[in-house]
Amino acid sequence: MTYSKLTAVSALSLAAAGFGASAHAEDLTLCWAAWDPANALVELSKEFEEQSGHTMNFEFIPWPNFADRMLNELNSGGNLCDLLIGDSQWIGGGAENGHYVKLNDFFDAEGISMGDFADATVYAYSTWPKGSENYYALPAMGDANGWFYRKDWFEREDIRAAFKEETGRELGEPQTQKELLEIAQFFQEREIDGQTVYGAAIFTERGSEGITMGVTGALYPWGFKYENTPGSYDMEGAVNSPEAVEALEFYKEFYETATPPGYTNSYMGESLDAFKSGQVAMAMNWFAFFPGLYADPNTGGDKIDFFVNPPQNQAGSTLGGQGISVVAYSDKQDAALEYIKWFAQPDVQQKWWDLGGYSAHKAVLESPEFVDSAPFAGDFLEAMNDVQDFWQEPAYAELLLAMQKRVHDYVVADQGTAKEALDKLIEDWTETFEDEGKL
Repeated sequence: MTYSKLTAVSALSLAAAGFGASAHAEDLTLCWAAWDPANALVELSKEFEEQSGHTMNFEFIPWPNFADRMLNELNSGGNLCDLLIGDSQWIGGGAENGHYVKLNDFFDAEGISMGDFADATVYAYSTWPKGSENYYALPAMGDANGWFYRKDWFEREDIRAAFKEETGRELGEPQTQKELLEIAQFFQEREIDGQTVYGAAIFTERGSEGITMGVTGALYPWGFKYENTPGSYDMEGAVNSPEAVEALEFYKEFYETATPPGYTNSYMGESLDAFKSGQVAMAMNWFAFFPGLYADPNTGGDKIDFFVNPPQNQAGSTLGGQGISVVAYSDKQDAALEYIKWFAQPDVQQKWWDLGGYSAHKAVLESPEFVDSAPFAGDFLEAMNDVQDFWQEPAYAELLLAMQKRVHDYVVADQGTAKEALDKLIEDWTETFEDEGKL
């Protein structure tokens, strides 16, 4: 496309203008997914409205429809969104297709340093090509897939005694993936207070990204890599390595032996529902939901606790989270950049965390008070040190659909072997990269 030159010139001219307050008040629209952190951002943004004179409008799309809705908006050159908090995997397409304004000149003019944000979030949410110093977003919402559990059940003497008798060890937070499964299997179909409960809620959803986000929670700790050599797309022996096969087999065993019945198409909402209804002992989900879980009157407070996705051969957590970008098709880019400048301030980032958002600013994360500021804060820091993300290629959507199909067919639909599923996935991805001219 030809947009990249346009957006580079636009950002440069704005930088030259000094990014002063806009000559007149604007109505800005920020687009994001509909979830708890979005509500926190609405509250936070009232301060920006007061200081800038601009009015903030918000377009929040339910997660199952978020990617389709927003990517269609970008691909059509639509100007619904002035600012977009887009998924980490979109950054390659956003940059190469000219959807996002390149922010380097803006950052330089305003003294905004990417060194002030957690390295993993800058790499994942902001840069294209990966690891370069070309920035198309400011890290907005740090996130990773983690775990929470019924602390009150884990502390009951009758349950602890039964677990010790069955396994020979004390019941506590799992230290490996295999311990995680062992605990889930222990709780599977156990009766607690007259109710049959199940081991854990995991992700199995096929339609958007769910099962991929769940399966990678096992793949990464086993040592899974997308390529043998970064940037070379040499997937044979990496994607289908013996460790990857073992991890995928593990996830299937988890699904078959330690989850609630009928749990064939579950993602974020189903995981939360299963836990809050007292159906499961443990659940995986994004750290973004942990403040709301802790505040839940029925299963929060002293009844809940949290842990990082356990290691196996190595530490590894599935990256979530997003960066905030200025949409290249907006005719209000000056005002949108004012918002980014405001949002990047350390005191605003602290308020963002306090309200339930996940700041990626080192001034917040490295504060001596941070670890004790929430019962999951330390786990969040640990998770973000060992995150891995899905392909961030411009063809990410096609790559994701292929993985969704292959792993769901194997794990849930019980088709073929783990090795066959991963072999087919390499074939799918090879075809995509050939079409892209990268192989």
